Amino acid sequence: MSVPARLGRYVVRRRIGSGAFATVWLAFDEQLDSPVAVKVLAENWSEDDHVRRRFLEEGRMLRKVESPHVVTVYDAGELDDGRPYLVMTYADQGTLADRLEVDGLTAAQALEVIRQVGLGLQALHTRSILHRDVKPANVLFRTVDGRVRAMVADLGLGKSLDVSSRLSVIAGTPSYVAPEQAQGEPLDARADQYSLAALTYLLLAGRPPYQHASLAAAAEPDQPPPLSSTERPVPTAAEAVVVRGLAVDREQRWPDVASYVEALTSALTPLPPDDRPAEPWLPVDPDLTQPGARPSLAGTEEPLPDPPSPRHRLRRGAAVGLAVAAIAGGGLAGWLVAGAGGDDWTEVQDDTGSLGVSVPADWDRAVAADGWRPPEAERDYPALSVGTSRDWTEDPDGHGVFLGLLAGSDLPEQVPQHPECGEPGDPVTDSSDDGPAITVVYPDCPGGIVVERAVQVTDDQLLWVQVRSSDTATANRVLDSVAAYGFR
Repeated sequence: MSVPARLGRYVVRRRIGSGAFATVWLAFDEQLDSPVAVKVLAENWSEDDHVRRRFLEEGRMLRKVESPHVVTVYDAGELDDGRPYLVMTYADQGTLADRLEVDGLTAAQALEVIRQVGLGLQALHTRSILHRDVKPANVLFRTVDGRVRAMVADLGLGKSLDVSSRLSVIAGTPSYVAPEQAQGEPLDARADQYSLAALTYLLLAGRPPYQHASLAAAAEPDQPPPLSSTERPVPTAAEAVVVRGLAVDREQRWPDVASYVEALTSALTPLPPDDRPAEPWLPVDPDLTQPGARPSLAGTEEPLPDPPSPRHRLRRGAAVGLAVAAIAGGGLAGWLVAGAGGDDWTEVQDDTGSLGVSVPADWDRAVAADGWRPPEAERDYPALSVGTSRDWTEDPDGHGVFLGLLAGSDLPEQVPQHPECGEPGDPVTDSSDDGPAITVVYPDCPGGIVVERAVQVTDDQLLWVQVRSSDTATANRVLDSVAAYGFR
């Protein structure tokens, strides 16, 4: 993606990130002499009036809220091509997801994150706004007077409480979404409280309470594993607070976010002397996104290079080396090459957050997450490839999974063929959580089996899935975990 010189009157420095509906750029406000974040609606959604209205509604909702713990919208505008943009607070210290990629948090730091996020959610709820997508990527950090402050951001799924009481769109991040939200029921502020409790669990336990692959799984969750462990002990009282916040029946949860945070604070205080927050409570990280120098008056300098990903740095006790590239026209690029992690299975998402899948850890050696251009297509689509090697689709001993969106209004009559395999099984037409699907299994392939699957995720988009595995059980588990977010 080329870097525009300007967005409205704002000088563009670099791309901060992108999602399914928008791209966020680091820019400079020359009039106020300050870095800002500019969120621009994605080009492929510019003609969709519903998405456009949702995008602008996010700006209107944020403008209603005055809180240091909620991202502020300073300005709004429209580009020459008609796409709207929002000018927002620049989070120079990245996201909570960034921090967790690098290192965990102490119990004191986790409590302070939850306290500040809770204040942001309370500010939204006071204005009768639900967030509906509280997760690490939507908790931003910025420096204020040399201290790091947490803010909630991205109200793309936000809704007024009076609207949510009558109609709720089924959406959200499966591992953090409240069961009633996943079921499409009318919502209240306790849905955000549930998500905050799930975030608390992650920060204290080092793992999420659930690893749901779909909203259907989130709609009927089992009891989460015990929060406390030998490696990361948590006081019994604190665990009880979090478990109540994660109650499937919202009537059994805390009355509101403030009550939850107050109870959690009491359960975790006093903290052990060696776990009390130092000053500042969260250190400023110089390797996270920084605004760079003020643009020159001539405006001739080159755009800033992308900042190093947190994944390039050392986690506590483990080295993770990744190489990142951009999309190359005509196929998949952007390979991330890494050693397998210590867990048996790992979750992977594409760069836009549209696609996700769980795979065996030893498959997670080569990941392409930057998208692809299907044959005869005129634009790029979200895609994700995870395998035991970069050429896993050609290697007889290679295993992996490919997910790719493409245009299509009907399920295909024929899926890709595999002459190196034996006779395929009969096509099976069924329905998945994401839509109608057709599946063909090739059981006698070099190295195991191959599964081809196509899913009709929208009226005009298909999801193509290919799995290569040594055994049927692994292939089935991978297929069951495939998720397409934001399409239902």
